[in-house]
Amino acid sequence: MMNDKKVLFSGMQATGSLTLGNYLGALKNWVTLSDEYECFYSVVDMHSITVRQDPATLRKRARKLLTIYIAAGLDPEKNCIYYQSHVSGHAELMWILSCFTYMGELNRMTQFKDKAAKHADNINAGLFTYPVLMAADILLYQADVVPVGIDQMQHLEITRDIAERFNNLYGDVFTMPEAYVGKVGAKIMSLQDPSKKMSKSDENPNGSIYLMDDADTVIRKCKRAITDSEGVILYRDEQPGVKNLIDIYCACTGKQPGEAVREFEGQGYGVLKEAVGEAVNSILQPLQSRVAEIEKDKTYLDSIIKNNAEKAQYFANKTLRKVQKKVGFPERPR
Repeated sequence: MMNDKKVLFSGMQATGSLTLGNYLGALKNWVTLSDEYECFYSVVDMHSITVRQDPATLRKRARKLLTIYIAAGLDPEKNCIYYQSHVSGHAELMWILSCFTYMGELNRMTQFKDKAAKHADNINAGLFTYPVLMAADILLYQADVVPVGIDQMQHLEITRDIAERFNNLYGDVFTMPEAYVGKVGAKIMSLQDPSKKMSKSDENPNGSIYLMDDADTVIRKCKRAITDSEGVILYRDEQPGVKNLIDIYCACTGKQPGEAVREFEGQGYGVLKEAVGEAVNSILQPLQSRVAEIEKDKTYLDSIIKNNAEKAQYFANKTLRKVQKKVGFPERPR
């Protein structure tokens, strides 16, 4: 690992269940990126505990998420796929970077305001300093690029600010990460509210298709999808529900929206919904079979977890040693 390729870092939280939106919008793209970049894909379980978690459930979900990464096509020999909590460097670098981050910067973070409003009974310091841990995640591996959605752009900006501040004081320590602006994955909206992104935290279970939903559940959710009273299948903003169904259909079949509109010309919404459900199942069922196959081989999965944690720790330590020296910590015996 580590040749002349640029480094890419990304991760997903080990909370909730991954949705079709997570898969089509991010995970599917990650697979193609591994040819172009040296990739670190983390199961970000440390971020997860800013909200109270049931320990057994969190462990189970973290393992399931790592399994899904592999089942989706991420080669654990080619990519570094690991649990964030298995690499102590994330927490250690976060503390150092906290000393180079200003309260005013963290006060401005919109995600803190949103999460604090949702979890008013648990506004903890971790929720406030969450962006510093995210900065540590990225800077620890000297990431050149980070695939981020619009909602995460503010976190990348503060990461760059912290890195620049540190570099100005101590020289060229951190790589300045850029937003990944390659091929963007499909943006999948909620089936029940097409003005919102499909989300694993949606309170309405019919709004999201989960990667582990069985075939009948997928069909049922698609049939219940919100459309409109126009009764015509067109790909336009004035029909957000229909547009979203076409986006899902195209992302699953590789067709273009215009092609899909011609295919369903003169048909009712029921036909479109049925076709979308079948297209989704054609993607999910092979993925689910592969997940089941990997889960059966506990020894294989455990060896991936161990080897990738060691690999991540090795690269994290290279950055950490440099940072420790710059801030004046005594050298550690090797």
